[in-house]
Amino acid sequence: MVTESKGQPGQSRNLPWVEKYRPQTLDDLISHQDILSTIQRFISEDKLPHLLLYGPPGTGKTSTILACAKQLYKDKEFNSMVLELNASDDRGIDIVRGPILSFSSTRTIFKKGFKLVILDEADAMTQDAQNALRRVIEKFTENTRFCLICNYLSKIIPALQSRCTRFRFGPLSSEMMIPRLEHVVQQESVNISPDGMKALVTLSNGDMRRALNILQSTNMAYGTVTEDTVYTCTGHPLRSDIANILDWMLNKDFTSAYKSIMELKTLKGLALHDILTEVHLYVHRGNAVLHKIYIYIAI
Repeated sequence: MVTESKGQPGQSRNLPWVEKYRPQTLDDLISHQDILSTIQRFISEDKLPHLLLYGPPGTGKTSTILACAKQLYKDKEFNSMVLELNASDDRGIDIVRGPILSFSSTRTIFKKGFKLVILDEADAMTQDAQNALRRVIEKFTENTRFCLICNYLSKIIPALQSRCTRFRFGPLSSEMMIPRLEHVVQQESVNISPDGMKALVTLSNGDMRRALNILQSTNMAYGTVTEDTVYTCTGHPLRSDIANILDWMLNKDFTSAYKSIMELKTLKGLALHDILTEVHLYVHRGNAVLHKIYIYIAI
């Protein structure tokens, strides 16, 4: 089940669906059960190490550590025990020497346990900031735990990687996404068709945040969520448009086909990258004859 964010009803109603339906506990999370069970064991045994969560956007990295923090700390002590920073806004060495160092070095005299520093988008930190952070982690491990969240592991220096337990969050499968989307659809009374749901899952590519944003924007813009409205809202070419483009390429001379494609591209504001991507996918999923033609053209 998805848990709505707490607060006044009016506040919850005005929240973007991404935040409104963000999981509040570890049990609410829908994927990566092996990672969740391991982290749950760390918490229950009071042996939480420094963490490095990495993987594509919208796969539950931030939701996981926030759910952990809410399990570790009560509402009243959350603000005093947890420091959450977005490293894409504060990415220089000053943020490490300032707020992070100050927070980490202050001991919890009246409260047992350790503090928690959450650094979101840590791969945006400068090299100097990461080196300074390495020293802070090393010095205040007894008092503070650090959780680094990033999309690209290669942008985190090896010295930081070696001090953290790493967990990779892969893209969500359609089997994981559909039940969560169906719950949101039910709660928000969204009029959605089966092909609309399929289009949501296809365009999101395993990114739950993107799927919810597309669902909300399409529902607000068109009132109904179908394959056509989803593709139109996101600016992706419709399958019928891709079919027409392939038909022109195969059955018209070059000049006529080029003119027709450019007219369609201009009329619907399509990006050339999206056209090429969708043509490739259409041919790859299509019949064997089209696939052979595509391979022949590529050669």
